[in-house]
Amino acid sequence: MYSITQYTRQRAKMIGVTVKQSTSKDKKIDVFKNGNKIASVGALGYKDYPTFIKENGLEYANHRRKLYKKRHEKDRHEKWSRGWLADQLLW
Repeated sequence: MYSITQYTRQRAKMIGVTVKQSTSKDKKIDVFKNGNKIASVGALGYKDYPTFIKENGLEYANHRRKLYKKRHEKDRHEKWSRGWLADQLLW
């Protein structure tokens, strides 16, 4: 089970959504806008930016963030898509 970090909660507030633990068994968080679920994001088997910071330190987390953004370049720019939400909330 994934524990939502303060980083993700702050990022959610910045873009005007709320987050809860996902009801999907393979996702980290469910994203809600105006009380309506708009997506489930974050593959449960993978780490994210705040997890890397906690486990490996800021320098390593920044390196992993750079690699994530490069790897997901195609799907992280369409606003409100799952890729964009994951990029905004978890990275």
